[in-house]
Amino acid sequence: MTIRRLLSAVLVMSAMTALLIANQTSEPSSGLGMSKAAQAYLKNLNDAQKTKTSFAYDDKERTNWHFIPRERKGLPLKELEGPALQSALGLIRSGLSESGYDQTLNVMSLEETLYLLEGGNREERRAKRDPQKYFLSVFGTPADKGTWGWRLEGHHISLNYSIKDGKVISSTPEFFGANPGTIEAGPGRTIRVLGAEEDIARQILKLCNEEQKQACWLSKQAPDDLRGGGVLQPETTAAVGLAAGKMSVDQKKLLSELLGEYLKNMPADVARERRERLEKAGMDAIHFAWWGDGERNERHYYRVQGPSFIIEYNNTQNAANHVHSMWRDMAGDFAIPLAK
Repeated sequence: MTIRRLLSAVLVMSAMTALLIANQTSEPSSGLGMSKAAQAYLKNLNDAQKTKTSFAYDDKERTNWHFIPRERKGLPLKELEGPALQSALGLIRSGLSESGYDQTLNVMSLEETLYLLEGGNREERRAKRDPQKYFLSVFGTPADKGTWGWRLEGHHISLNYSIKDGKVISSTPEFFGANPGTIEAGPGRTIRVLGAEEDIARQILKLCNEEQKQACWLSKQAPDDLRGGGVLQPETTAAVGLAAGKMSVDQKKLLSELLGEYLKNMPADVARERRERLEKAGMDAIHFAWWGDGERNERHYYRVQGPSFIIEYNNTQNAANHVHSMWRDMAGDFAIPLAK
């Protein structure tokens, strides 16, 4: 390469870097976007709907989370239409990336599949399995200054946000599930809403040598579900499994790709802050552990844990065709610091 071409390449790279920095600097805070979206949402509700969806920030309902099909407080999407529904969807979109929003809608749509697959009384099935039976709750007063929060929750979704002075100070617990985990919709049309999160993790396991398997594969029996579902704070037991510092180059790449699958659900600034925290704590300190069978369509569970976060993924129910996954903050969910 000539000096002129090399200089030209350097200048191009410098310009691209400057553009990326400028884009990051000018990128609006997702917390401010959530405030604006929540204000629009509330503005489009009638008084009865506002009463259903509104809680004080310190109301105990804020931390009353779960992902099972149960009775919930809040305002269900099925009671909204027109501008009210559009603004509700706008609030949901404000808390997610485009891929995260798509994943959320995909999880909701699986309720229609369950309605069609499950037997029993049709009216009872519809009451239980409804793609619009997802509830929005607002805690406190949405504003650019002050502290408030909101939640989207229903079967297999629990998204929880706390915002202070326009900045997201907590985005956990973050839960997504999928039932069915796999849908065979015809030749070349296999639908797996949380499939990548499973496949990448299994690739890490498959690349383990015998010594790594001893550290990573903790049991051939998988637990029946995640730990701490619906519990206020994450489990804080010491990380177990294979440390990233003892992984091969290929395994480390897969681990980064796996983390990316989870990080990409959140808005760019939230995802970036999460990654910065885990990198600051040290990538080599992250542990990967596996329980259950190593093949697809068999019961399995894995955990990825670092000093700042913990991921759990379980696929054991319904003959290993029912997925639960979550990301939790080891400093404390709901912007509530864990006791030292």
